[in-house]
Amino acid sequence: MSEQATLTHLKAVTASLEAGTTSQIRYLLNGALPAQDVARLLESSPPKERQLLWDLIDSKNEGEILQYLTEDISIPFLKKMDTKQLLAVSEQFETDDLADMLQHLPEKIVKEVLASMSAQNRLRVEALLSYPEDSAGGLMNTDTITIRPNITVDIVFRFLRRHKKLPDMTDNLLVVSRSDRFLGTLPLTKLLVADTNATIREIMDTETTVITSNTSAREVAQVFEKLDLVSAPVIDEKSGKLLGRITIDDVVDVIRDEAEHSMLSMAGLDDDEDTFSPVMKTTRRRAVWLGINLITAFIASYVIGLFQGTLDQVVALAILMPIVASMGGIAGSQVLTLVIRGIALGQIGSTNTRWLLNREIIVGLLNGILWATVVAALTAFWFDNLEIAYIIAGAIMINLLFAALTGTLLPIALNRLGIDPALAGSVILTTVTDVVGFLSFLGLATIFLI
Repeated sequence: MSEQATLTHLKAVTASLEAGTTSQIRYLLNGALPAQDVARLLESSPPKERQLLWDLIDSKNEGEILQYLTEDISIPFLKKMDTKQLLAVSEQFETDDLADMLQHLPEKIVKEVLASMSAQNRLRVEALLSYPEDSAGGLMNTDTITIRPNITVDIVFRFLRRHKKLPDMTDNLLVVSRSDRFLGTLPLTKLLVADTNATIREIMDTETTVITSNTSAREVAQVFEKLDLVSAPVIDEKSGKLLGRITIDDVVDVIRDEAEHSMLSMAGLDDDEDTFSPVMKTTRRRAVWLGINLITAFIASYVIGLFQGTLDQVVALAILMPIVASMGGIAGSQVLTLVIRGIALGQIGSTNTRWLLNREIIVGLLNGILWATVVAALTAFWFDNLEIAYIIAGAIMINLLFAALTGTLLPIALNRLGIDPALAGSVILTTVTDVVGFLSFLGLATIFLI
């Protein structure tokens, strides 16, 4: 559903709620719209209306819709359910999605849900729960079709016909030994044209891309993107046993989450920030970063205070001071964003950091010369004072060079320390460019004017 269609349905739903007529809404939510579109309607509604809409959804449809909701929205609904309701919902979930859901519920409820499941399903879910959510083990689905290498194509066809439905995104059959050690894959495209008397060993692919269970979700996404995969087997690194498989739909979710994470983190917001979350919840989340920003602002103000005597004597400096800090902030943010993107894509390492740093310093120098000249000319015309023009030109040059240096090295250093550069980088960068900008501008003014 397009954004315009979502807004159109949202208006119709809001009007029906205000009028007290829910039959049309119930029809839309329980069959007229796909589960993905219902999820978008819920995400686009304020909390009170969202709850009213959720109450109109039939219990048989809840599980499918929950899979498309962000955690910030789905978890409150799940926590209000009893064990019987959770079990009914869980039957509509893929195994990997169910494991993700359970990780956010109280331990007591998780134990009750697991105890209510069949032994086979419980073992599958418990296996997934043992892996971090952002790893290949956490992403994988245990719903796979495996075959032995010594059977014939004819036997495989008879085996497949006994299935009412193949797992979604099945493009390969996975070949394993009797001990479940992964041996290779048999693409369905090759199976369909193979001689029915041929053995699987004769036609299977042994040069297959495999992913170990401890591989990070980001690396998994990079492998899928690079090789255009639809699915990939996940194995245990030590034993080589097949654990499950990852499919492209899960990788798309990872890519989307990574993009949202980078965008929201640079503003100090949570990954699953709900557009319509309650006032107090939103206030608490944002207050932390406002407090951090206040500390950095006091640092910059302290630097300005060191030059109070200079500012008292030359008022023009107070007028021009924000220009220096702003130019450095923008230049640094450009570099920071580029480097964070390179880190996310796995393009930046120890072998090319020096080249990248040299490139950014040269770019900073050239832009510094260009814009220092422009600002100096405007300053000279505005205040009819060449000394101040030269000082602001020098300060802009210095700040743009520091911005290039910090914007390049800061995210690389934070990443090596295990700190998310998207979350902390912009705050530190802003502090550096503000302090260096004020220090260089007011320091030069103190030396040459006072």
